[in-house]
Amino acid sequence: MGCAAGKVRLTNRHLLVVLDGLRPDYVTGELMPNVAALGRRGVTFANHHAVFPTVTRVNAASMVTGAYPSRHGLMGNTVYFPEVDPGRFLDTGDYENLVKIDAASHHELLTAPTLGEILGPSGKIVLAAGSGSTGAVYLLNHKLSGGAILHTTFALPESLEREASARFGAAPPAGTPNDARNRRAVDLLLELGLKRVDPIVTLVWISDPDTTAHAKGVGDPATLESIRRADGEIKRIEEGLQRAGLLDSYNIWVTSDHGFSTYTGAPDISRILEPFSGRRPDGTPRIVAGGGAIYVRDGDRSAISAIVKQLQRTRGVGAVFTPAVETGGLRGRESGTISYDAIGWNHARSADILFSPDWTDQSNAFGYAGATASGGVAGHGSSSPHDIHNVLVAAGPDLKPGVVVSAPTGNVDFAPTFLHLLGVDAPASMQGRVLHEALEAGKDAPAPDVQRAEINVRSADGSYALTAVFSTVSAGGVQYRYLDSTRTERRQS
Repeated sequence: MGCAAGKVRLTNRHLLVVLDGLRPDYVTGELMPNVAALGRRGVTFANHHAVFPTVTRVNAASMVTGAYPSRHGLMGNTVYFPEVDPGRFLDTGDYENLVKIDAASHHELLTAPTLGEILGPSGKIVLAAGSGSTGAVYLLNHKLSGGAILHTTFALPESLEREASARFGAAPPAGTPNDARNRRAVDLLLELGLKRVDPIVTLVWISDPDTTAHAKGVGDPATLESIRRADGEIKRIEEGLQRAGLLDSYNIWVTSDHGFSTYTGAPDISRILEPFSGRRPDGTPRIVAGGGAIYVRDGDRSAISAIVKQLQRTRGVGAVFTPAVETGGLRGRESGTISYDAIGWNHARSADILFSPDWTDQSNAFGYAGATASGGVAGHGSSSPHDIHNVLVAAGPDLKPGVVVSAPTGNVDFAPTFLHLLGVDAPASMQGRVLHEALEAGKDAPAPDVQRAEINVRSADGSYALTAVFSTVSAGGVQYRYLDSTRTERRQS
């Protein structure tokens, strides 16, 4: 990587804080005064996007690679690697599963380079810290590259693990709210990470409101309390940087990995797949499914088509995606589907079918809109705008003061923007864009050209219609596409 002339103020550093599952409508002066104040003095991004599937580890990987799953290869919160286990999906929330995948894939857990790998050779260090799942924090800097990971329950390299244990003792138990673990993560950052690691980029993952909202629900009093306490951790971080004399040299970005929705009950996908199940000659299952991804392991196109048709007939199933008819095309190979190319999910590791739960704007008992046909209390993962639309506010020496950016932005844009501000060229693997419209150095630049478009497809029998809505930003002769949402309609029988 070379340095780009005229881009840099190398004394400035970046701190990205991810508040897991934070919806934009949670960021109010009453509920989150510190995050709201950060946006008022810096930049509020009014049209920020999570990467679909709108799950934690997909977005963690996209944040540090600047790429969609089509490039980084982390396809979901649960993933299928037959080299590790041919019979089931693996939970990427457990970093030990990620270590197994890395070993089985010839050390290609991610198939695109991360910020740590890009910056490490030039002596610029990345620190990952947090209280989220071990897998999420591990993905932020899994190869270390001279940097470090400080999770509430483990640390890498081992020398930091020994020091963290000696100074802070055993990790507190998880809770709802999870503020004891969140506070420990910030303590590790301020008292150990910044002093021992001296990072140029720091990535901090706070587990709330996600941890509490999954159990209690969107807008529940316990969830709102978890948000207040998480907002307090932002204040503690700023105060810690101020005490260390570092605040003026930090660009602080506060975001979330996805939004959140109320769950209303899921269709029984196992019943759809049961007629197609069976065993391969080696005794392993023919059909493996998880997190909306379905693998038909013998590649039987007739079975794939039949499963898609049944999904399209099933209420509670939303958008259905399949490989593109032609490379780069937006229509899927199966009738009535959108392509993987359209959403950045076309990878050698992709399943044969991907689907999202259906969604509505229905409000819950606490007045928060957004519901999906999923099992449990509340969560995320769909192509609903309530899951895709997430938070981003930022302030610091490289950012404009007191502005609102209405142009579409996304979690895929952090890595190229950070590299630009550090004077490092982004590799070709990156698919995000530099957020020039938010940067002080770009104050005279024209607003990016933004277009909105819809793709409409219909099943062969006309009973299922799917619309995908995209926003496209044209910048520097390149078009950057963001998925806004999907919607489905079924003809009454």
